[in-house]
Amino acid sequence: MPCKRYVVTLTGEERGRLDALTRAGKRSARTVTRARILLLTDQTEGGPGWEDRRVAEALGCGHRTVERIRERFVTEGIDAALATRARTAPPRPPVLDGAAEARLVALACSATPDGRKAWTLRMLADKLVELEVVTAVSYETVRRTLKKMS
Repeated sequence: MPCKRYVVTLTGEERGRLDALTRAGKRSARTVTRARILLLTDQTEGGPGWEDRRVAEALGCGHRTVERIRERFVTEGIDAALATRARTAPPRPPVLDGAAEARLVALACSATPDGRKAWTLRMLADKLVELEVVTAVSYETVRRTLKKMS
């Protein structure tokens, strides 16, 4: 069996804090689960010292979650292991930046083509692509942008 690289050893104060956190019921389920992971993987004398897979089965999470929580505890401390990491960047850059939004609003306020009564979202999306403001945009993005503007 391979040796664990990140071994959780809790002090008495940390163990008391985690026990209180799991019993209080005032925290999110994710935070309580992380506290339980640390309590069950504690390798100090008198600690349960469970294996990752056993902890994962008992708490209903993945064994990689247990590994990551142990690693964050050892490298960053108890507060980092319990907290949710803030996202540093959005998952995707926005399709319409400020200049493209301004072009969209100007286009929506302009005269409609082909004697139409009003612009449709699909027509606006197609026109933005035709004018090479963006390479591709969905009508839903156009709707959300216009809703945000009004």
